[in-house]
Amino acid sequence: MSAIHRVEDVTPALSIQLLNFAAEDPGPGGWQPLFDQALAADEAGIDRLVISDHVVFGENLEAYARPELGGTEGGQQPTGPDGHWLEPLTLLSVLAGMTQHCRLHTAILIAALRRPATLAKSLATLDVLSGGRLDLGVGVGWQREEYEAAGLAYEGRGHLLNHSLDVCQTLWTETRAHHESDYLNFDAIHCMPKPLQPGGVPLWISGTLNKAVLKRIARFGSGWIPWGPIARDPVSGLEQIREALSAAGRDDKGFQVTASLPVVRDSNREMDLAQTMDAVPPMVEKGITDFRAALPIPPEKSAATDYLSGIVEAFRSAVGR
Repeated sequence: MSAIHRVEDVTPALSIQLLNFAAEDPGPGGWQPLFDQALAADEAGIDRLVISDHVVFGENLEAYARPELGGTEGGQQPTGPDGHWLEPLTLLSVLAGMTQHCRLHTAILIAALRRPATLAKSLATLDVLSGGRLDLGVGVGWQREEYEAAGLAYEGRGHLLNHSLDVCQTLWTETRAHHESDYLNFDAIHCMPKPLQPGGVPLWISGTLNKAVLKRIARFGSGWIPWGPIARDPVSGLEQIREALSAAGRDDKGFQVTASLPVVRDSNREMDLAQTMDAVPPMVEKGITDFRAALPIPPEKSAATDYLSGIVEAFRSAVGR
C-alpha cells in the first residue's frame, strides 16, 4: 500500500455518533443500549464517540430548516419538543468511566448556554478524569428559545460563544487568571485542576464558513466541524481555513477536519465495506482527519462489538494504521 499523506501529527480517526436522544421515554430498558454501544465501540477500536446537545426546546421546530437562523436547508429535528435529550457533558462523564480508549467528543455543545467559568471547570474535570480524552465541538445552534430560556440574547449568540471560549481558555492556561470584557471582569482567579491536554481541551468549531466562523476558527480552533451545504464537500472549505489561520499567524499543523464517511451500499442496501473504504485515502490526502460514520449499530453489546470491529479493521487498513 502506498504511503498516505496526513495532516502533520494527526492520525486519521473513525468516529460514531451515539444517539443521546429519543422521541419518547426509552422505557424499562432505559439507556442501556447506548451504554452497550459505547462499550462495544471502545472494545472494537472506534476512535471517537460523538454526542449532540439541546438543553430545552420551544415549539417552532421548523426553524431548524432555515439556514439563515443557523439550521440546515431541508433539515428536520429527530424528535418533537418533548423528546428526551441527555445532557452531553453529564453523559460523557458516565461514558468516561465506562471506556478506556475512545476520545469523547461533543458535536456540538451550545457552549454559550452555560456560564463560562462553570463550563471551564466542568470540562477541565472531565478531561482530567477521562485521562485527557475530551474534544469540545461547539457552535451557536439555531434555536431562539434555548437562549431565551437561559436568559441570553439570541441575536448576540456568536459573541457569547467567543466570550465563553475566551474565558475557558484563560482559566485553562493561566495560573492566576485575568479577564476583561463587556460581559464580565475578573482578576487573580485560580481554577484547578487544569485540563490534562496541553493548552486545554481542543476546540472544534462548527459552522458554515462565513466571516464570523472563520475568525472563530482562526482564534480558537483545533478543528472544524462543517455545517450546512459545505458539509457535503468540506475539502472545498479547507483553503479558506488555511488562509484564515495564516492571516492569524498560525499554520495548519495538527488542524483537524471532520467529514461524513460516504457509505456505499450494494443491491441489498447493505454496506459495501470495500467500496466504502476506497473513498477514505483520497479524502485523507485532501486534509480530512476525522471520519464520522452513520452506522446501523446493533443494540446488543456482543453483536455491536463484532460489527464495529470489522469496520475498524477495514478503516485502519485503508489509512495504513
